[in-house]
Amino acid sequence: MNDTELFEKQIDVTFKNKELLKQAFTHRSYLNENPESGLQHNERLEFLGDAVLELIVTEHLYKSYPDKPEGELTTWRAALVNARMLAIVAKDLKLGDYLLLSHGETRETGKARDYILANATEALLGALYLDQGLKACKIIIEQYVLSKLPQVLEEKLFEDAKSRFQELAQEKTGITPSYQVLKEWGPDHEKNFQVGVTLGKDLIAKGQGMSKQEAEQDAAKAALIKQENIWN
Repeated sequence: MNDTELFEKQIDVTFKNKELLKQAFTHRSYLNENPESGLQHNERLEFLGDAVLELIVTEHLYKSYPDKPEGELTTWRAALVNARMLAIVAKDLKLGDYLLLSHGETRETGKARDYILANATEALLGALYLDQGLKACKIIIEQYVLSKLPQVLEEKLFEDAKSRFQELAQEKTGITPSYQVLKEWGPDHEKNFQVGVTLGKDLIAKGQGMSKQEAEQDAAKAALIKQENIWN
């Protein structure tokens, strides 16, 4: 039994087109080291899977919570489909055991590794959509993504750290926080950013992420932890 068959057995899905599943597992870096492999990287599937995921999660929230306004549902959806949550989903699916990566990417850990895993989750959904349609994607998303909604609501993972820190900062100091990119590195398709959040001239905290928005949220969370102890 090869790797794709093992994965199919694990998720109880049999792909008609095995090449789509292989493509979902193939990171761009692998092709750089193995140009003769005949494979394609998973970034186009990731693009498609992102849309499939958002549609199914949006429909579920819309139908399940008819009394909730769109703004609140938007924050819930963001908590379910962000890179951090999708990396957790990837670990639940054991996607890391099947990915084709360069030697360098194989050694990645932390947020860089999680970003690869999150993208692979979206690529898998894109492949599944092309192979078997929306219904098959819905089953996987319900099992692995929407099942996390109770945790998101209970732990208030949907709360926006930037908004919370701005409210507190303005209340306690009268100053609106500002964010500045301190450092960025990595190739264009996998940029890393370090962002600092300041109050006036004081640097309060730093954050890191695979986008400026993610890094800003990370910085705001760090600032909340640091300042809430001082302000309370």
